Amino acid sequence: MSYADQVFINMCSDILENGVSTEGEKVRPKWEDGTYAYTIKKFGVVNRYDLSREFPALTLRKTAFKSAVDEILWIWQKKSNNVHELNSHIWDSWADENGSIGKAYGYQLGVKHQYKEGEMDQVDRVLFDLKNNPYSRRIMTNLYVHQDLHEMNLYPCAYSMTFNVTGNKLNAVLNQRSQDILTANNWNVVQYAVLLHMIAQVSGFEAGELVHVIADAHIYDKHIPLVRELICREPFPAPVFHINKDIRNFYDFTVEDVSLENYMTGPQIKNIPVAV
Repeated sequence: MSYADQVFINMCSDILENGVSTEGEKVRPKWEDGTYAYTIKKFGVVNRYDLSREFPALTLRKTAFKSAVDEILWIWQKKSNNVHELNSHIWDSWADENGSIGKAYGYQLGVKHQYKEGEMDQVDRVLFDLKNNPYSRRIMTNLYVHQDLHEMNLYPCAYSMTFNVTGNKLNAVLNQRSQDILTANNWNVVQYAVLLHMIAQVSGFEAGELVHVIADAHIYDKHIPLVRELICREPFPAPVFHINKDIRNFYDFTVEDVSLENYMTGPQIKNIPVAV
């Protein structure tokens, strides 16, 4: 069994058995038919993945690896906020007529800031510090910029990464304010695991631990039977992660530079309803 499967099964079982229902509360999301999308939720879920031991891809069902990597590079490498520069359509519901999602996600990472070492954006600051001052406890990014929230079509969900070098390992904490567990949990875990591998490699470190902190981990009411069926499936062993070892510049990575070998999964769940 993949370790990511065990984490996912335990988390979902805990939410379903011990979570709190939001039914009757004033909630924002709605289903396509206009009814309110209620959830069962847990506060403060923390999951840990040791990337030096195993790549955390769910095998209970397939996570679209290439699309997930494409999106994380869209945000962290292209620093884009336009869906026309993305090869999937998952952001289309939040884009305007020009394809922009406003001053969100990649936009914030691309904003230049003045430091004593010079002008840099947040990604370049992380790369600079890991090269020049790797044992600093101040290496982090933040997408939740209050002054720009009114110009974001969607407030950032995964909003902060804190990097920490311990020995020869690069570790990171991913902070997420809210997560739709069925549709997004392993998608985000896979994305930031790949990102950590990439940044570790170009900084001269080994990928260590990814700690995922979710403030509001929830399962939507219409997803409950789907999750119950999913966590009863027979899992497979974790796939083997490959990365192009020749890349030494973060901005040179492409989707084709990473891959999963022997990625066996259960059947995909089709037509999952999405609340907006």
